[in-house]
Amino acid sequence: MSNYPQQIKVPATYMRGGTSKGVFFKLDDLPSQAQTAGAYRDALLLRVIGSPDPYGKQTDGMGGATSSTSKTVIVAKSEQHDHDVDYLFGQVAIDKAFVDWSGNCGNLSAAVGPFAIHAGLIPTEKLVENGVVTIKIWQVNIQKTIIAHVPMCNGQVQELGDFELDGVTFPAAEIPVEFIDPADGEGDMFPTGEVSEVLDVPGVGKLNATLINAGIPTIFLNANELGYQGTELQEAINSNVDALVKFETIRAHGALKMGLIESLEQAAQRQHTPKVAFVAPPADYLASSGKSVAKSEVDLSVRALSMGKLHHAMMGTAAVAIGTAAAVPGTLVNLAAGGGDIESVCFGHPSGTLRVGAKAVMENGKWQVEKAVMSRSARILMEGWVRVPEPKC
Repeated sequence: MSNYPQQIKVPATYMRGGTSKGVFFKLDDLPSQAQTAGAYRDALLLRVIGSPDPYGKQTDGMGGATSSTSKTVIVAKSEQHDHDVDYLFGQVAIDKAFVDWSGNCGNLSAAVGPFAIHAGLIPTEKLVENGVVTIKIWQVNIQKTIIAHVPMCNGQVQELGDFELDGVTFPAAEIPVEFIDPADGEGDMFPTGEVSEVLDVPGVGKLNATLINAGIPTIFLNANELGYQGTELQEAINSNVDALVKFETIRAHGALKMGLIESLEQAAQRQHTPKVAFVAPPADYLASSGKSVAKSEVDLSVRALSMGKLHHAMMGTAAVAIGTAAAVPGTLVNLAAGGGDIESVCFGHPSGTLRVGAKAVMENGKWQVEKAVMSRSARILMEGWVRVPEPKC
C-alpha cells in the first residue's frame, strides 16, 4: 500500500463579499510557514482554490473558475496603531501557478469587517448589541485605509436584509464602505500627469485613454473606438479570442506607460493590475439577468475586464476608479457621464447598475480625492476547515 501523507486541515471561512467570493483565513490559523509571504503560502493557497487547472474549472478546490470566485483573504489584528485589522488579498490565477498580490479586491473588502467580528479580531468593547460598528481596515496590498460600517443585531453581525445589489441574487444587509485617499500612495492619481491622452498600441492603433491609480490602477477607453456600444455582456467579449488578445495587449502597453512594469513581458506576472475598462454614454440594454436597464437610470455605461475576461458585474476597486475618474473633469469617464463637476455616478454594468460617490479637488496642481464611497453586502457561506495536501516547498 502506497504511503501517501494525510491532508492537513486549516480553519477557514468561505464568504461572499459584494459580487465576489473567497476563502478567508485568520493569519494565526495558517500553518506557520504560510504566516509569512513566500512560496509555501502561495502553494497552499493555490491548492486551496484548485489551481493551476488546465481544464479551467477548479473542480479540485474551492475556486469557482472565474476571477470573481478565485480569491483568498488573510486577516489579522492590525499592526497599524490606529486600525483594527490588516487585510491581505490574494488573486489566484485559474490556469497558472500564480497568486497575484499586486492589488486589492473592493468587493471582498465589504466582507473583511464582518469576518473580523465573527473571528474574534475586534475587541468586545467596540461591538454593540444593536446598531453599526465602524471597522477601520488597513489594506496591506496597497497600503490604504478602508472603513466598513457593519450592522449588528442581537450582538451578531446582521447579514440578512433588504439591500439589493445587482450581480447578487438575494438581498442582504447593506454595508457602506469608504475607500480613503484611493489614489496610489506611491505616485500621482494620474501617473502620466494627464487626465486624458492617446495610448499608442502596436497592432491595435491609437486610442484615447485615461490612466488612473485610484482604487486599483485602471485603463479607461472609449467603447466606440474599440467597436463596442458599452452595453455588451460577457459572452460578446469572452467568446472572442481575438478581442481578449487585443485587450491584453492594450493592458500590457498601458501598464508600461503607467510605470507599473518595466517591460511588456512583466505584464503576464501582474495579471490582477491594471484593469482595462471601456465607457460609453447611457443606453438602454438588457442585463445578464434579463432585467431591463433604461438609459434614464444611469449616467454612463462601463464594462471592465479582470484576469483576462469581461467581469460579470463590476470589481469593487474598479468602481472606486470609476467614481474617482468621474469626479475629475476631462477624463473619459467624466465625459461619458456628461462632463463637468460630478460627485456621484450611477453606472450600468453587465449585471445591472451601481452607484459610487467621490469628490475631487485640485491641490498644488494635482487632482486629489479624499474618499470614494459605495455600498455592498456580505455573508458567510460556510465555515470550518479547508482540507488540503501540504505543499512540498
